Amino acid sequence: MLLRRHILLTGVALACPAIRRTARAATRTLRIGYILPQQSQLGAGATAFADDLAKRTGGRIAIQQFPDAALGGDVELAKGVQLGSVDLAIITGLGLSSVVPEAGVFNIPFLFRDLPHAYAVFDGPIGTSYRQRFAAKDMVMLAWGENGLRHITNAKRPIGAPEDLRGLKLRVPQSQVFVAAFQALGVDVASLPFPQLYEALRSGKFDGQENPIATIQAAKFEQVQKYLTLSGHAYDPAVFVIAPDAFDELSNEDKGHIVAAARTGAAASRRFAAEAAVAGVAALQKAGMTVQREIDRPRFAAAMSSANAGFEKQFGRDVIQQIQRAE
Repeated sequence: MLLRRHILLTGVALACPAIRRTARAATRTLRIGYILPQQSQLGAGATAFADDLAKRTGGRIAIQQFPDAALGGDVELAKGVQLGSVDLAIITGLGLSSVVPEAGVFNIPFLFRDLPHAYAVFDGPIGTSYRQRFAAKDMVMLAWGENGLRHITNAKRPIGAPEDLRGLKLRVPQSQVFVAAFQALGVDVASLPFPQLYEALRSGKFDGQENPIATIQAAKFEQVQKYLTLSGHAYDPAVFVIAPDAFDELSNEDKGHIVAAARTGAAASRRFAAEAAVAGVAALQKAGMTVQREIDRPRFAAAMSSANAGFEKQFGRDVIQQIQRAE
């Protein structure tokens, strides 16, 4: 009896390292990158995604976050996902057009009436149809989240009318649509990757920029910008994507968990952006920014209208009208 017990205990002892190795092998860590700090709408989305995925998988799949463009800007993140060097990314809408040109249509200023209109587009058939376009570019689209409504800031003067922008050097994202739209206003515009923007504003290389309220706060632009105009000229989504190889290596069950958790993260990014849009403006004003709360949207849209023919040629009038008519 004693000999048998000794053999059993010895067998368990020998098996323990193998058991530990199996447990470790069953836990997988995926890296997710995004351009903003963790305390931002993108960070809120990534954290909710990670927490929900851990719950759904019992901790078998962990998410390691790389905020603050640690893995690159939007364009670099998209390319990293395509190449498989980045597992997951949350890419803002204005960075997508460099890898999914058709997504550039969403960059057109004053395309969306309001947030409910934008949600109807991205949560409906139009947004769903983009899964195929992402797949064709070696990315698996998981969910549409939010970067937010974009607003103008500058260090020179209040902006209440289109002509107030003339003479300002304005940074816009790496989007030809935005470049064309603001050039139609007679603005001196140039693109610059987001990670370089704060220093460019601080040094005076650019007078102004435009971004969602949550991004303006997260990047601390109030330290280098004096005036905020609540223009809401564009809605910027943020898409959760995963590298095809990373996705294909998952079981069907875990693929479902990844998609469901990404939707949770997308909803969290929208909530954060909405809350920031309310509380953030007051905080920026308290920090010393002068806030222009109202603009004549039809007048701004009309001033940019000379760019519309180019947008229709690039994306198709039917596509633009389909988005405009979405309910």
